[in-house]
Amino acid sequence: MSNLTNRIVVVMGVTGCGKSTVGQALADELQCVFLDADDFHPVANKEKMRQGIALDDIDRAPWLNTLNAELLDRSGADASVVLACSALKARYRDVLRSGIPGVRFAHLVGTPAEIAARLQRRSHEYMSPALLESQFAALEPPLPGEAIEVPITLSVAEQVQRICRALADMS
Repeated sequence: MSNLTNRIVVVMGVTGCGKSTVGQALADELQCVFLDADDFHPVANKEKMRQGIALDDIDRAPWLNTLNAELLDRSGADASVVLACSALKARYRDVLRSGIPGVRFAHLVGTPAEIAARLQRRSHEYMSPALLESQFAALEPPLPGEAIEVPITLSVAEQVQRICRALADMS
């Protein structure tokens, strides 16, 4: 698929659902920049999560504002971006897309058991598998039509193709 100009796609979901993997593959397919929201967390947030402590809205607010500023800068430069970000709550998604028309969300969906099994097979710099329960507790799934819903049981290639087809349908 060719590069889509000035397109922002947020690949969202709970920890362990594959946001970074799918997001990078999608960015490769769309020939655009990939950003991982984890890279923008302040040290204090990373340390909290490393200790198995869930972030609260106060912890997340500056991080979300930083992500929005990054997306605003890139969209103002007519750059296309895929951002991997949990975006668990509706108000978080509102902050991410603030001032940027046409931001699309792709929600990677799986059951707690499916994702827990994935977490057992991976190592993350600071995101403890113990935080999965808090992630599902905080999750406010997008309403129908607000995001492209993508089952994590599909292969990465199938997930990317599903997102690309939906994006093309939205154009």
